[in-house]
Amino acid sequence: MVEYKVAANSVGVVETKYFDFDEIELESGKKIAPVRIAYETYGKLNKNKDNAILLCHALSADAHVAGYYKDQFDEDGNLKVDEKPGWWDNMVGPSKAFDTDKYFVICSNVICGCKGSTGPSSIDPTRGEPYGLRFPVITIKDMVNAEKKLIDYLGIRRILTLSGGSIGGMQALQWAISYPERIISTIPQASSARPSAQAIAFNEVARRAIMSDPNFNKGDYYGKERPRNGLAIARMMGHITYLSEESMKRKFGRKLFKDKVGYDFDVDFQVESYLRYQGEKFVERFDANTYLYMTKARDYYDLVEEYNGRLANAFINSTNVKYLLISFTSDWLFPTEHTKEIVRALQAVGADVSFCEIECDYGHDAFLLETDKQTQIITNFLNRVVEEEKIEII
Repeated sequence: MVEYKVAANSVGVVETKYFDFDEIELESGKKIAPVRIAYETYGKLNKNKDNAILLCHALSADAHVAGYYKDQFDEDGNLKVDEKPGWWDNMVGPSKAFDTDKYFVICSNVICGCKGSTGPSSIDPTRGEPYGLRFPVITIKDMVNAEKKLIDYLGIRRILTLSGGSIGGMQALQWAISYPERIISTIPQASSARPSAQAIAFNEVARRAIMSDPNFNKGDYYGKERPRNGLAIARMMGHITYLSEESMKRKFGRKLFKDKVGYDFDVDFQVESYLRYQGEKFVERFDANTYLYMTKARDYYDLVEEYNGRLANAFINSTNVKYLLISFTSDWLFPTEHTKEIVRALQAVGADVSFCEIECDYGHDAFLLETDKQTQIITNFLNRVVEEEKIEII
């Protein structure tokens, strides 16, 4: 039997599981049938089934939040060169923020995703071919409703906490609004109750890049040449919004990629090379149609509009939920003011809300990178919730 060599605080070797159900009705009134949700779990569920943590992923991630797959190791159990763990591995595992020695951690790939859950690349049973753009538009609320079916399937009575950044933070917020009786606390990070016009504008440019690619073929490119250039440009555009000016200055500045300027349109600067690399790498693992659907879901999210112009109305029925909201000083995509708007709305209805702004220069990606400060804040919050709610820890 192979002994896989991983760090002591890693969740180790993991596998993706699948949950299938008959259908889901969407906010648009349309239905998807059947539906598959890809998910992963780490740690153990206690006997009361109330030590579960649901992590919600952002735009380009998936259910693989921590650990490694078997095929990432060689025959001697050594990790292959350049193999990386799940997207939030620095936060999930023994003695980490989401401690798998204490909690049962779950992460699922959202519907409309491209990593195992039903989405535009899935086979439409009525046609026997991939949905493409015939797949119905998905909202954040639809994602949450699908996640709720998974939680029911797992037999979990109440979720101890939900957490996620960006779109994942929107899901964590929406859970408190849609199913307040099923959750004890929630931790939205680097998120918003409604994206700004600027954020929507960046998404639209990215979508235009994809849809203008000659290989896009109105979304029916499966089994053919994919819209690689369009998706790569979309990723480059998006990646710029995830960083900050200071982080780009520190990492790249105006450093040249080669010895001297070429006086042509090839790569001259290191930042150009980095963005091209990010775009090229992304197209190997992500579906262009899913990018369209995910960005549209983020753009549509507007709790202010939905609740008649007053954000506090969204939380009237969820004051039983404990909230921890985290923002980052250098996040200009979802700046701290967006988080403060939510905090003020929660305070207006008397909710139990904690707020922390973390100073760092990582930009919007800070929720993925700023480990130490988040770990301390989240650990303290969860310890309080566990004590107050008398949750039995394994």
